[in-house]
Amino acid sequence: MEASTAGQEARHSDLLKHGASVGLGAYGLVHLLIAWIALQVAWSGGGDASSGGALQTLADQPFGRTMLWITVIGLLALVVWQAATAIWGFQEEDGAKRVRKRLSAAGRTVVYAALAVSAFKIASGSGGGGGGDSKQEGLTADLMSAPAGRVLVAAVGIAILAVGIAQIRRGVTDAFTHDLQPAATTGSTGSAVLVVGRVGYVAKGVAVGIVGVLFGWAAVSYEPDKAGGLDDALKTLRDQPFGPYLLTLVALGVAAFGLFCFAWARHPRTR
Repeated sequence: MEASTAGQEARHSDLLKHGASVGLGAYGLVHLLIAWIALQVAWSGGGDASSGGALQTLADQPFGRTMLWITVIGLLALVVWQAATAIWGFQEEDGAKRVRKRLSAAGRTVVYAALAVSAFKIASGSGGGGGGDSKQEGLTADLMSAPAGRVLVAAVGIAILAVGIAQIRRGVTDAFTHDLQPAATTGSTGSAVLVVGRVGYVAKGVAVGIVGVLFGWAAVSYEPDKAGGLDDALKTLRDQPFGPYLLTLVALGVAAFGLFCFAWARHPRTR
């Protein structure tokens, strides 16, 4: 009981809240950079539209390394916040709903931790930028070679697709507002926050869903190089009929998600 109380107090502390706000702002900046690179992919064919590519782009700017270290600190605060939420959060919920929300927080913990590690590697000069899709293909090849490997890869694809669908659902149903203080969706800016949240979550869900489809196609075709991360997903979209226009729409949606993160950073709900 004492450990639970201490965890709850830490989760609601002002220090962690301010750190999480920095992390959410950095998370938004990463998505704006991904959107910018995706637009370049759509119309010039170049760029690495992955989180690693976005972080490397940030590192190459004036004062980029300093901004990356601030990003690392903020993301680590997000990791602590979401990990504490996964362990002690949603006490007011019952049964399956509490489990589902805690699992969602655990998933966010993993995402923020992976991004923090990538940012740390780039900031410290030990690598980590770009090449994410080739690493993904190598991992897929390793899974393929395991017993029931195609089933494992297909299961990964289904799980990723489910995440994408869940993101779209959050945007369509306004479920993302549960992460915000009520003040964020009221007043003169409230409507704008709702719009960028809806558009952003739907666009991000589409991009993640394409990643899941690529994994599924790799399992069906038994070709690990068909799998890939966000960069491959966006380039696959570009190569479809009217692809540059479709990718532009997704890029604008991802940019909207980045803007939503800034509102989230200002009004995070920690209770």
